[in-house]
Amino acid sequence: MNFADIEYLDVLSKKDLLIILKDEASNIHISDIMNASTFLLNEGKYVQSGYREKYLESYIKGFILRVNEIKENKKLYEGFVDIKELKNSLKLLNEQEKLILKQRSVESHFFKIYKSISIYTTFVIDEPIHAVGTPFPGGFEVKYENNTYICPVKDKQKDNPNAVCGFCIAKQDKSV
Repeated sequence: MNFADIEYLDVLSKKDLLIILKDEASNIHISDIMNASTFLLNEGKYVQSGYREKYLESYIKGFILRVNEIKENKKLYEGFVDIKELKNSLKLLNEQEKLILKQRSVESHFFKIYKSISIYTTFVIDEPIHAVGTPFPGGFEVKYENNTYICPVKDKQKDNPNAVCGFCIAKQDKSV
């Protein structure tokens, strides 16, 4: 089973979604990670110089570590995913991929990883897509407080068709 098969499901356990993600991750090779890292480095040119290094470290390390985490995760997760939300999320990610591939000469290696990580963090391990500590402009970062993940940019990105914030579990940081 793969991501495309999810469209035909009415119910999906977290355990079965992890199996799909492991299968997807098994098709992510070191060359894909290297190419995705190069893509992120190139995108980093457009990030404010004051936090570019921390941004790149967070994103590149996050890509590498999350792919390995998916591949090696042996936990047996309880419960089921919100199948409607998962389908909507996959639809959004597929639309983003088509849009980005059309606009730029980006290869699908980036999206192969991006899609797997986004789905894994949101629907299997119940964490935000951007890891705690991920920096944002203005010195803000994703935080974990009172059993809640807090993001400084969630509300600002809600109308951005290229953002995954709509299905990320983090809540908007009200102090921003």
